[in-house]
Amino acid sequence: MKAEDVIIAPLITEKSNDGLQTGKYTFKVNKKATKIDIRNAVEKLFEVKVLDVNTMSVKGKTKRMGKTSGKTSDWKKAIVTIDTNPSDMTYLAKGGKETKVSKKYKDSIEHFMGA
Repeated sequence: MKAEDVIIAPLITEKSNDGLQTGKYTFKVNKKATKIDIRNAVEKLFEVKVLDVNTMSVKGKTKRMGKTSGKTSDWKKAIVTIDTNPSDMTYLAKGGKETKVSKKYKDSIEHFMGA
């Protein structure tokens, strides 16, 4: 699944705008996407380091127009927590040498309409 197919749209509500200060962004995602798919898509599209992904399935509501009633479609929501203070990672390589990996990550998503 391509990254563009996983993330459908950002969700902008009062509750999701409150989470922006703590690095939590809310997206409408594909119903078949897994947490790993969502993590990879956000990291690829926005160049940020994802710490945590929480997903939930939202059931459609029953709507009525006149005497006919119908149901809106079910959808999936993902709350993605990003690293707001990215730092260099160090680990021990072969021979006990300390190796430093410095990947450039952003600390926020600029393309997000609520930011």
